[in-house]
Amino acid sequence: MNRLYGLLILLFICIGVSAQSYPFRDKNLPEDARIKNLISLMTIDEKISCLSPRLAVPRLGIKGTMTIEGLHGLAYSGPANWAVKGPKASPTTTFPQAIGLAQMWDPELLKRVADWQATEARFLAQNRRFGTSGLIVFAPNADMGRDIRWGRTEECYGEDPFLNATLVTAFVKGLQGNDPVYWKTASLMKHFLANSNENNRSYNSSDFDERLFREYYSYAFYKGVVDGGSQCFMAAYNKYNGIPCTVHPVLRNVTMKDWGLRGIICTDGGAYRQLLSTHAYFPSLDVAAAECIKAGITVFLDNYMAPLREALSKKLISESEIDEAIYGNLRVLLKLGLLDDQPGDPYNKIGISDTIAPWNKPEARELARLATRKSVVLLKNQNSLLPLKKDKVKSIAVIGPSANKVISDWYSGTPPYSVNILNGIKNASGDDIKIRFAMSNKADSAVIAAAQSDVAIVCVGNHPLSYGLGWGQNYVPSDGREDVDRQAISLEQEDLVKLVYKANPNTVMVIVSSFPYSIPWSKENIPAVLHVSQSSQELGNGLADIIFGKESPSGRLVQTWVSSIEALPPILDYNIRHGRTYMYDKSVPLFPFGYGLTYTSFSYSDLKTDAKTISKDGTVNVSFRIRNTGNFDSDEVPQLYVSFPGSKVERAAKALKGFARVMVRKGEEKLVTIPVKASDLTYWDTESEKWVLEPGKIDFFVGSSSSDIKLKGSLLVESR
Repeated sequence: MNRLYGLLILLFICIGVSAQSYPFRDKNLPEDARIKNLISLMTIDEKISCLSPRLAVPRLGIKGTMTIEGLHGLAYSGPANWAVKGPKASPTTTFPQAIGLAQMWDPELLKRVADWQATEARFLAQNRRFGTSGLIVFAPNADMGRDIRWGRTEECYGEDPFLNATLVTAFVKGLQGNDPVYWKTASLMKHFLANSNENNRSYNSSDFDERLFREYYSYAFYKGVVDGGSQCFMAAYNKYNGIPCTVHPVLRNVTMKDWGLRGIICTDGGAYRQLLSTHAYFPSLDVAAAECIKAGITVFLDNYMAPLREALSKKLISESEIDEAIYGNLRVLLKLGLLDDQPGDPYNKIGISDTIAPWNKPEARELARLATRKSVVLLKNQNSLLPLKKDKVKSIAVIGPSANKVISDWYSGTPPYSVNILNGIKNASGDDIKIRFAMSNKADSAVIAAAQSDVAIVCVGNHPLSYGLGWGQNYVPSDGREDVDRQAISLEQEDLVKLVYKANPNTVMVIVSSFPYSIPWSKENIPAVLHVSQSSQELGNGLADIIFGKESPSGRLVQTWVSSIEALPPILDYNIRHGRTYMYDKSVPLFPFGYGLTYTSFSYSDLKTDAKTISKDGTVNVSFRIRNTGNFDSDEVPQLYVSFPGSKVERAAKALKGFARVMVRKGEEKLVTIPVKASDLTYWDTESEKWVLEPGKIDFFVGSSSSDIKLKGSLLVESR
């Protein structure tokens, strides 16, 4: 009886604590006052605990939240070892890989994808059936895809800083929502900084000058903070100019002081202990823990608690410094609405009032399918082999190892279903077209199927999980993924393409891959070539929409496809001015940055600007007309590039500064306007340590890729 009485007293105390109205719960108080009040109520153990990815203060009634991956759909459950298994496991909508989403060149559609992910995160966090998902989403990846051999190319948005910054900003806004007070989820960008090689990443140094830091490698992160509103990012494993990114002074001096970030800066998984084990940068873990916090780290994805307590006892770090670190973490909880339960929060009823799982809704299927077909890039279409006409094609051979599977990558979730290319083609072709299938050419099966059919569609590419091999291993040199870079860029499966083409000249090559390949033979010989990225649950249906002409392809490449591996500088050379990316590479590409064909043709005309000069903080609108001169309705993606003749500093030969995606129906004409902002024409001046608008003439051209010039113009820049 005494025990029961004691339990009842404890229960009433807990209820009283959780219901107590602390000042930090008062939405009418200033944000700073609320956070400082909360910190003043916390014990030192609670403070140390809030340096982990599970941010919560149960004693004060703060359930908190944790982190989750979300590059192209929530990786809630899935192939990774940290994914949720068992009774709480759940499917989530799976979109094309990030590199594929970038190929849409559509910030608004990308924002919709991110918003859908945020809805699913809220549902999984707040629905009674689950209640376990994190609201801090590890996405987007703002690293630059400067080298196609990088193993994690699939996670990025390509090689151009302007495009990356635009897409990162859109994804951040989609994740965080448009409410002026609350965030739907918190976008935590990764991996700061210059983490674009996998081999030796735990100790190598990415070295480059201050201008490349500002203008290239950190630019998408910068825009993600100042334009997108992200207040969180992950530090990278590697060093930058000899100092591990986990403790680099730029964390505090640039991202916090210059950009105004006041949220979470976390280590990568295990990176804290790598400061000793691989970087050999500190003598002990207690020193390393203290120095991480002093540098700006606020969350450890590692076992840090015991060393940090030791650092406190040795006075290597003070409690006030820990208070300053957790301030940003608690601010993220506040922005997520987790320090109060106000009726004005538009996101706190998701999964409660609406109990239909988002991934089961028709809107999820439609959005995944739309994103998939918008991401498809048509690389070649000789004699208009595509689209296939159902009334003329009686049989199709679908061939290749990528034809009958949808492969999740390491950062995929578990899709509620998946449609492979073979089934997508069957769905689209109906009963009147005979479909033959051969996964390989064992016993001449592919050759026979191709020879017996009107058209052969051969599907080749990479395997994002390396067929189940262990960490850091690949079966073939041209494969890459986390912890292993590609050693080749040729496509081993191109031999299968050659055999199929010999058996049937009406061959469509579909490259299903996480990165570009060097395929000069296929470009020269195969009449139709398509590229689509991995993992979308609607891979087959989205691609079939393109193959059968439900929609014209309109995706564009976000990386240069080089003709040969010799065109690439050494992978550890981070100075892109040494011939890397379309901006500095003087070699002739196989397919240039921004390239992609459609099923129609366009003419550009009537170039105008609304001003002849541009000055500080100004914008000039560049307008022109696009006419669809072919026989197919289609999106077009006009791109605006600038050059800086006569600049006193070395600048790119051409650089993307604007683009649009516009639907133009056959026979119609549309007026397109692309704004050029003075801020996008600046360079980082290392002497004054600020962005400088250089006076003088700039040239610009508008075209359908970085190598395609349709219209030319110029502007006079005034520095005043």
